[in-house]
Amino acid sequence: MTKVLKKLFGGLNLTWPKIIIAAVICGVYTGVMAILPFTKDTSFRDITTTFECWVLFGILIIVNSKSPWDSALKTFVFFLISQPLVYLVQVPFYEEGWKIFIYYPPWFYWTLLTFPMALVGYFMKKDKWWGLLILAPMLVFVGYHFFSYFGEAVHFFPQHLLTSIFCAVTMILYPLFIFNDRRIRVAGLILSLIILLAAAAGAILDSRSHTYDTSLLVSGGEATGIEYDESYKVYLEDESFGTVWIEYEEGIECCIIKASFTKTGDTGLVLESPTGEKTFYDLTVERTSYEVHRRGP
Repeated sequence: MTKVLKKLFGGLNLTWPKIIIAAVICGVYTGVMAILPFTKDTSFRDITTTFECWVLFGILIIVNSKSPWDSALKTFVFFLISQPLVYLVQVPFYEEGWKIFIYYPPWFYWTLLTFPMALVGYFMKKDKWWGLLILAPMLVFVGYHFFSYFGEAVHFFPQHLLTSIFCAVTMILYPLFIFNDRRIRVAGLILSLIILLAAAAGAILDSRSHTYDTSLLVSGGEATGIEYDESYKVYLEDESFGTVWIEYEEGIECCIIKASFTKTGDTGLVLESPTGEKTFYDLTVERTSYEVHRRGP
């Protein structure tokens, strides 16, 4: 395994045809992950929205390049090909067709930035202490992704668990296999571990950022089936899913059942009148959506 990783981080012969083929494969794969329904809210779709995998691709190109300009040009071309392909693959499946490219500009700006970043990044290969300073922002960047996804895995387990593991593993591998100097490798490993521990602690404590807040049922609405007011009680059959409450909305002059969910799955919602009459609903909670249906007649 060590030999394989050493070859991966500096022993590959990345010719231009290989760069182009890799860019096409990565772009098409990412586009497919964005289309497949079963990848929704899973680690397999994370590559379509965040950078942890793309950081790895960029670093592999950098450490296997032959010169600073080779590094910059190959990294730039890789992203220039792969990122538009992500959206091109989705065009036939997107309701508004080519309009999906409105989401591409931010990735194009990042593509432009890859040129100077890869140009500077090449000097990590010099195995000097300042090489770690070049790598450090990338470690912090991936560490931020770890914070986000580890928090999701903790509070909505097991969603995004694979991505959080991927972030942690790559953060450890980067200093260990980019550098040869033992002191730099140890310093880099310590830096990665500090970032990971701080991010993990923050993700566990920051439960508020990892909730799904939404409105469920409107009084008198078709899905609700009954009219209710603030004198009613509402609660979940399994309180571990989060909290629900009734709130009067001035704008529509109506009561709405609001929710703050902390996990996904199936549970029940109970709406209880002041006289004790109960109406039951079956509730399915996903990470960013829900389904609620009145139970029984």
